[in-house]
Parts: sequence; structure tokens; C-alpha cells
Amino acid sequence: MENMVKSFRVSDLQTLLASMGRSKSGLKQDLVGRALRLVQTEYSPELLKNVRQLYETRFPKSSAWLAARRPESVPVTYPALNSSPRGTAQGTDYLNGIPKPAPPPVAEVKLVPLPFYHNLETLLPPTELIAQNSEKLQESHCVFELTPSQVEQIRNSSELRPGMKSVQVVLRICYTDSIGVQEDQYPPNIAVKVNQSYCHVPGYYPSNKPGVEPRRPCRPVNITPWLHLSTVTNRATITWGNFGKRYSVAVYLVRVFTSGELFNQLKHCSVENPERCRERIQDKLRFDPESEIATTGLRVSLICPLVKMRLGVPCRVLTCAHLQCFDAVFFLQMNEKKPTWTCPVCDKPAPFELLTIDGLLSEILKETPEDVEEIEYLTDGSWRPIRDDKEKERERENSRTPDCPVVDICVPEANGHSPAHSGTNQTGKSGSGGASAGSGSISAGSGGGAVVDLTLDDSSEEEGGGGAEDSEDTDDSQDSPAPKRGRYDYDKDLVTAY
Repeated sequence: MENMVKSFRVSDLQTLLASMGRSKSGLKQDLVGRALRLVQTEYSPELLKNVRQLYETRFPKSSAWLAARRPESVPVTYPALNSSPRGTAQGTDYLNGIPKPAPPPVAEVKLVPLPFYHNLETLLPPTELIAQNSEKLQESHCVFELTPSQVEQIRNSSELRPGMKSVQVVLRICYTDSIGVQEDQYPPNIAVKVNQSYCHVPGYYPSNKPGVEPRRPCRPVNITPWLHLSTVTNRATITWGNFGKRYSVAVYLVRVFTSGELFNQLKHCSVENPERCRERIQDKLRFDPESEIATTGLRVSLICPLVKMRLGVPCRVLTCAHLQCFDAVFFLQMNEKKPTWTCPVCDKPAPFELLTIDGLLSEILKETPEDVEEIEYLTDGSWRPIRDDKEKERERENSRTPDCPVVDICVPEANGHSPAHSGTNQTGKSGSGGASAGSGSISAGSGGGAVVDLTLDDSSEEEGGGGAEDSEDTDDSQDSPAPKRGRYDYDKDLVTAY
């Protein structure tokens, strides 16, 4: 149990401590110490059950359908990697006439299974790199041979792309640590040479963030092109920086999968039943008396957070608490190029073994048109599209367009002239242009439209002698409306005699 607890991550430790009524705050070392004291002082069947459940969630066991997706367990032995012949004869050395005791067995190192690499055979089990002197740059050598059947497997395998076989011999390096399973980890200044030829080792990913160092993807090194595909002994030389940390190296014969092959395995072996998905939704929306706010629905986007496109195959991790999914095809393709295996929704670990296709959301995607981008799960397990709310909002915005006044300049008055010369706006006040514009009269209404009176010319002012400005107003004129004017600024009933 102590070894299991030491392999837990922060989230696992917090879950364990909370289930046993202990505080889950603090740094990881505090959580580990608290959990170990709990195991040592309060051992109980309930505690054992919780530890085993968390450990099996972290490192799931192989089941019938999972056996094809995870590499086989490998019995591990540890011969010393040493270029000096004295390294293999330490047991016969003498100290003051007394034989040296045999060295204690090296702790067993297990490498984490990789989804894209299925282990076929072990050519060299995890073996520690041993420094030969006090120099910072060290060299360690290992030798291995291929059997005729292994050579045939490599030669007869299909090609992933030109020059790259699907059956490969890979070299993996990790920390020498017996607690849990170890991820691939390169030592500083690493270089790999096979049969006197240098192999390609993945470089660093550039970082776009200021102050963040480039990260190096540590993945298996394909050494197949530099091997003798015969029974001749192959020799690998690893150059590495000795800066205090211990590393182990292993060589495997593997079958490399593509993202399409992993997707087919996922599609046939890990699809969650729609009814089980509805039960999970109902559990999340069940009324909680301790909560002050009652949750009546949960919104889920139909857009993949990875590529900002509509989901094709909705996928999520069994251990994640959210209902939001991501696209399985894009997720596998991205991890094939840059393996992170992190949930794009909550940034928690998303190993391939825990991925599942959401059967309910798959049905919803088939039933909804392409323009629906979001749905809402209801308390009874049903759902509704959110598209209607967006359409109503769009119609409401369209109905808020301002009303513009309409001026009809085509309807003549009784005398056959246009009424546009009145220049009166909606407020009843006379336009600022008036008839003094000279060649015409311009009137601006409140709606922004302009009316031009083209019936006036320069001769009208001369003939009228100033028009209405020279006429005398009477008391009756204040109560009665002003007489209508024609083309010239004279009263309608007057006739000019020459």
C-alpha cells in the first residue's frame, strides 16, 4: 500500500485523504506524508479498498478488450551495462583476502505502456546506465541479436510511410525508479549510435511563451534502419550526461499503430451506452439540499475545443467530471505527432485506456442540424437545442432598426407645384436654408433626408422685390393662414398689368 500511495498524483492523494476524513490541502510532499501516516497508523479494509481503487484507476489492469491495446508485461532482469570487462566480474573481486559480497538486486523498473507502440518482444530489459568515471559525459554500450523470426517480422511488415516499417526495434530510456511505472525521459546530452552510425533523436519543441524553455518530447528512438537484419550482433552506444540522476535503457521489438488503427480499436471496444450517459446526467442534476442554487440544466457545446469545429466522434475520459467532449479523431492525430495525452477540457491526464465515446452525444449529433452549436441537458435526462434562443435574439436585434421618415416629393399641390418649398421639418419649425439660397431651397428633416426646391431662381427675387419681406402684416393675417404662392412671389388672385 505504501508503494501504491507513493505513485499517486496530487489529485489521487487529495481524493484518498478526503475519503478518509483528512485534510487535503498542502503541497504534494505534505499529502504523501499524510497518506503514508494514515496507512501506517489506521490500516482498515475501507482504506485498503480506496487505495486499490485509486491505484487501478491510475494504472488500469488489462482486460479482455484492453489486452490488444497495451503492451505485455515484461519480466525484467538487470545485467550491468559496462564497457569495462571488470564490470561483470565484481562478484569474484576480493577485499583484504575476503570475497566481496554479491551486490543487492537492482529495483525493478517498469516503463509506461505507450498506446502507439505494442510490445512484441523484449530484446534488452531495462538496464541502468553506469558511470565509468567522474566525467560529466559518459558512454555506455549494450549488445543484442535478432532471431531469424524477428528479422522476418521486420522485413514482412507493412510500411507506415516510405522507408518506415510498422514493426520496429526501438530504444527507450527512463529514470531508474522502482515506484510505479516510468515515462520516457532522456538524460542530458544524449546521443545514440548503432553499429557506428548515429541515430535520430527527437529534438526540442520551440516555446512561444517568453521565459519558458523549449521542451523535448521523450519518445522511443527508432533504431531499425541502422540494424543488421541478420543474426549478426548489433551494438548500441548511448552517450549521456552524468549530472546525478540515474537512468535505465531498454530495447524492444514493437508494432507501431497509426491514429486510424487506434481509433478503430476505440470505436469497437469503448463506446459508452446512451442510457448510462443519461444516468450520469441525472446524477449531476439531482437536487442537492446543501446547495443554495438548484441546477436545472447543463449546457454542452457541440464544438470541439481542439479544432473549433463541430464534433465528429464525441469522446471524453472516464475519470473526468465534466460532460463536455472533444473529437476522438483529432485528439488521436494530435497525440500521434506530439504525445501529451492531456484532456483539452480540464487539462487532466487522458490516457488512451480511459478514453470512451459518448453514445448519447453521438445520437444527438446525428439528430441535430449543422447550425446547432450547443445543447442543454435537462434533469430528466432529455435535451434541447439552444439554437432557438439565438434566433430569437437575432430577430429581436433586427426589429430594433430606427424608423426613417418618408417624404413624397412626387405629389403636386392643387396649383401644380411641389410642396417641397415649405421646408418644414417634423418639429414644425422652418428649415434653416429658407428661400434665400439663391438658386433653390434645401430643407433637412429629422430623418436626415434633404428636400431641394428647384422652382425658385434668381429672377424671382428681382421680380418680387423681396417678396414677403416687403409686404405689410395685418391683424387678420395673424389668425388666418398665409395665402398660397405660385411660381412668383405674388398672391394667387393678383394680375400684373404691363
